[in-house]
Amino acid sequence: MIKKIIAVCVLSAAVVSCKKETAVSEIKLENDSIATTETKEDQYKPIDTACSPAHKTEDYITSLQWYRTKIEKGMAGNSPEQNDKVYEDYLKIRGKYTECLMNLHTDILDKYVNYYNYDKDQYNLPDNVKKLASELKKEGLEFREVGEGMTEIWTIPGYYSSLFKNKVTPDYEAYILQTDKESESNYAADAGLIITWEQLGNRLMFWENFMNKYPKSNLIKVVKQDYKIYLSDYLLGMDNTPTFERDMDKGTGKLNDENRAEFNRIIKKYPNSNTAKKAKEAITLFDAQMPVDEIYERINGER
Repeated sequence: MIKKIIAVCVLSAAVVSCKKETAVSEIKLENDSIATTETKEDQYKPIDTACSPAHKTEDYITSLQWYRTKIEKGMAGNSPEQNDKVYEDYLKIRGKYTECLMNLHTDILDKYVNYYNYDKDQYNLPDNVKKLASELKKEGLEFREVGEGMTEIWTIPGYYSSLFKNKVTPDYEAYILQTDKESESNYAADAGLIITWEQLGNRLMFWENFMNKYPKSNLIKVVKQDYKIYLSDYLLGMDNTPTFERDMDKGTGKLNDENRAEFNRIIKKYPNSNTAKKAKEAITLFDAQMPVDEIYERINGER
């Protein structure tokens, strides 16, 4: 659910291989909570998730639709804990198919930014791109510009929430709702933050509260990783949106007024939080004119 997130997404699970003739090549189907033994009533087999030039757009879309139908039927009889596993498996499968679609349409993705008409503030898409966009939309996918002239295929915001709401455990539901919300807009692009500092501060507090509320969640590892990335960006900024003005001669930095104000907002609103503690530390270090490189080491543990 970050350019470093787009990472984000981003964002976190190991995938293991299985035989090619199975429905999904990189997930063990004997333990898979989605794919089940084929019955006489169900003769269709989704294509392998290993990308192949032999597969077409409709092959991937049909397979994605098959999996969605499969899990919608299966989740009704599952426990919330079982559906947590369904979500994890589906996320992997959907990610692999999306990657294959991107590989299949690199030519369109490379040219997509050129279709934007700045005078009219709209895209002027060729018929073949319109057709592809329509096909992707059938299974909740869309084109997303991610900066530096690059375009990717992303899942539309709200997709996972609509599918898993009230069907998973509370920690998974909170996680899915928040990551869907965060996917509504790009986090960063061109080495700079896009969302506001206040929005980033609020994200930090959401994830800190999540960790405090669900310390034993199976999601805790990935949440901690994302929180750490967000915290570094919040305190120090990114290359093109730093939180401070560097003095190149002295190697020190002066904290920007807007970032100081945002840090103080968090400190006042959440005085006992780890985020507030780190914000106080950042203010102290910058005010003490500690060299920026040393501040990075103190904040991140590494440059």
